[in-house]
Amino acid sequence: MNITKEYQRWCENKQLPLDLQSELKLIEDENDAIKDRFYRDLEFGTGGLRGVIGIGTNRMNVYTVAKATQGYSQYLLEQFTAPSVAVAYDSRNKSKLFAETAAAVFATNGIQVFLYSILMPTPALSFAVRYLNCSGGIVITASHNPAKYNGYKVYNDDGCQITLDAADKILEQIGHVDIFEGVKEFSFDQQLAKNNISYIHEDVTDAYLKAVSKESFLAKSISKDVSIVYTPLNGAGISCVPRCLKENGFSNITIPAEQTNPDGDFPTCPFPNPEIKETLDVAIQCARSHNSDLVLATDPDCDRVGVAVKNGEEYVLISGNQMGVLLLDFICQMRRENQTMPTNPIAVKTIVTTPMAEKVATHYGVELVDVLTGFKFIGEQIGLLEQNEEDHRYIFGFEESYGYLSGSFVRDKDAVNASLLICEMFTYYQSQGLSLLDRIGQLYQQHGAYSENLLSFTFEGAKGAEQIKAMVTSMRQNPPEQILDCNVSVINDYLNSLITLADGTTTKISLPSSDVISIGLENGVLLTVRPSGTEPKLKIYISSTGKTVEDSIKLCEELSDYCNQWVSSFQGDGE
Repeated sequence: MNITKEYQRWCENKQLPLDLQSELKLIEDENDAIKDRFYRDLEFGTGGLRGVIGIGTNRMNVYTVAKATQGYSQYLLEQFTAPSVAVAYDSRNKSKLFAETAAAVFATNGIQVFLYSILMPTPALSFAVRYLNCSGGIVITASHNPAKYNGYKVYNDDGCQITLDAADKILEQIGHVDIFEGVKEFSFDQQLAKNNISYIHEDVTDAYLKAVSKESFLAKSISKDVSIVYTPLNGAGISCVPRCLKENGFSNITIPAEQTNPDGDFPTCPFPNPEIKETLDVAIQCARSHNSDLVLATDPDCDRVGVAVKNGEEYVLISGNQMGVLLLDFICQMRRENQTMPTNPIAVKTIVTTPMAEKVATHYGVELVDVLTGFKFIGEQIGLLEQNEEDHRYIFGFEESYGYLSGSFVRDKDAVNASLLICEMFTYYQSQGLSLLDRIGQLYQQHGAYSENLLSFTFEGAKGAEQIKAMVTSMRQNPPEQILDCNVSVINDYLNSLITLADGTTTKISLPSSDVISIGLENGVLLTVRPSGTEPKLKIYISSTGKTVEDSIKLCEELSDYCNQWVSSFQGDGE
């Protein structure tokens, strides 16, 4: 892309909204700022679009949204005779504007649009695609990213995020669309008046919550008067989570006032990511004042949920890996007790999720399937089972980044579903005099103690993308033979679909190619390196195991230091 030429073209466009015109004016003498905004098109992948809100081809704005939608429309028109789409959005800045822009472009292209009239969780969009028999769908969200971001997730007709093949075909169509001249002229109000855009009725939400409630396991005889603090972090969870919990008997719920209403600036949690303990500070403070036992926090689009539990005078955050193992174990227990365990049950996790899940699955006779990072691959497995009329075999799927799903009614991680399960699990163990921390301790005694850590290094802009690529390439081409005096026993190169053992023996990986490399050590340690698909970050996943929790934590900390030093050996600023 000719940066100067494209920048000038935007400057000459007098139809730009005033906020974009102002941003152009502000950067007119800043070459680096111009380059960062115009050096490429905002990347479109299996996650759709995600980027900083602002001016330029490498930003989220009405033009990049309209261009992507035009390309997606052309793809749908090729694939379906009379296509339709469902559209949802969360509380982020400009989410409603981007959703209405996309809806108008779809409708102008002759595609029937079903649009949620209020902000709704991402899993509700997945449900609506299936419930309304749509050809696809989108949700405007940047998930748990900081306030400056927004995004555009794309879904297939099965309610699952688009596959690699579909993403490539849509990207090809987008590539043929000129950002100003290639998008059909559109008007949201006109298309709404023509009924080419229809608002999704409340009965769809009712059906979604009914499907969530069917995943309930707890016996009615167990008291549900547990004191819960729930925060939607100023996001879409407010639309469904409190209602779902109350309809299932959990009525003692407190929501912090400052995080109740939708607010895309997230004023009390700059990083609205429930993986980060500081994000739960407001909710934990609220829990202290109410002497609550359980804290739940969902991210802005309500597909992830973080949990803190009271432990004496403190509140302890449960990691995504720990919660996934707890839920897998709880679901298996409940299905055994209720005699609802299917024949040949299947659970699914991602390759960067704790190996402890394999121990739990084996204990219950559950087949555990590993998939690439991204919940869309878990949804894809449910779809494959459904094609063979075996989706009843699926009992649970999870990923380390706080994503969980216990049913096949949606095809994405679902924090509404997970919030209900977590409250039931908490209450079940409380009735036995146990906390969730007690239960994870029991599981460590039974299966071995595991510790995990995720290191995330940010590298902004074009230079940052080059640094990330160089580090992953270096690890792939020059992998270590030893780490912390322990021999490497296996290298899993997912880009080249190759497993290499220490003796040089190789076998193929039966997963799609992905830019991920994983190194296993003789002591059970697993290090996995991958560039983020949605953020300018390099991610390193660490899993260690030991006879005691203290042993596994110590080893995990040593491995974290090793990885930090490895990243520091490359030029550039990472954080």
